[in-house]
Amino acid sequence: MRPLSKTGNYISTRIGRAIADYNLIEDKDKILVAVSGGKDSLTLLELLNERKKWAPVDYSLMAMHIETDHRCGGCVHTGKLKKFFEDRGIEYVFEKIKVLDKNKKTSCFWCSWNRRKALFMAADRLGCTKIALGHHKDDIIETLLLNLIYQGEFSAMNPKQELFGGKIVLIRPLCYVEEDAMRAFAKESSFPSQVCRCPNADTSKRRMIKGLINDLERGCPQVRTNIFRSISRVKEDYTRIKDPGVWETEEEVKIMAKGGDTNGRESRKGRHKAEEGLSLLRR
Repeated sequence: MRPLSKTGNYISTRIGRAIADYNLIEDKDKILVAVSGGKDSLTLLELLNERKKWAPVDYSLMAMHIETDHRCGGCVHTGKLKKFFEDRGIEYVFEKIKVLDKNKKTSCFWCSWNRRKALFMAADRLGCTKIALGHHKDDIIETLLLNLIYQGEFSAMNPKQELFGGKIVLIRPLCYVEEDAMRAFAKESSFPSQVCRCPNADTSKRRMIKGLINDLERGCPQVRTNIFRSISRVKEDYTRIKDPGVWETEEEVKIMAKGGDTNGRESRKGRHKAEEGLSLLRR
C-alpha cells in the first residue's frame, strides 16, 4: 500500500483516538471485520490493516462478506472483494444467507438480525474475539435521532459493546470519523466503484433522517457535532420526567398534565419495574 494521503492520515488518527479512548483493540486480538463492499467497511479494513504494521499491539484481521438473496444490481462482485483481500494478504470468508420470505419480501430488522447472527456464529467458529463494524460518526448521529423519533428513547451505537457475557465484543473504530472523509478516501484509493447498496436505501427512515440533518445543517453548521456530543452530555437534573406508561391512576395523569406533582407517590407498576431491574442486575 502506498503512503497514506492527508485524508487517510486524518481517518487513521481518529481511529487511533477511538481505540485509545475505548480500548477497542488489545494484544493478541483476532478481529473479524464485516465487509459489505461499500466505502465504509473497505476504509475500515484498509486502515486497520495498515495500522497493524506499526501498532504497539499485535492483532490479526479476517474479513467477512455476507451475501443475501436481497441485493441490488450494483453490489460488488465477490471476485472484486476476493482480489481486494488477497492483494493485501488478508484472510477472508464469504457466506450466503437467505432473508427473503416466500413472497420475496423482507424487512430491515429481519435482514439485519440475520446478518448479525451470521457474523456472531462465524466469529465463534473462527475463534475471533472481536467483530469490527464500519459504522461512523454520521451513522451514530442518525441512529440517535431514529431511536428518539421512532422508539421514544435516547440511545445510539456504542463504540464498544460486549455480548454474550463478553464472549463476543463489537467494536466501531470509525465512531469519530465523518462519512464525507470516508467518501473522499475511497475515491483516492480507487476502491471498487460498484458499491453495495441496500435495495431499500432510497426509501428507508435512515435516508429521511439524513435529509433532515442536511436541512438543519444549513441553519446550524455544527448540528452533527452538537448531536454527537449530546450523547455524553446528558444533564440528568433536566431529564426527570415520568413515562406516562408508569403513572398509576387517572388522577395522577391529570395532576401531571396541570404541572403539579404526585406528592412523591410512586406507582406500583413503577416500583415493580425498578425491583425487576435490580433483580436482573444481581443475577
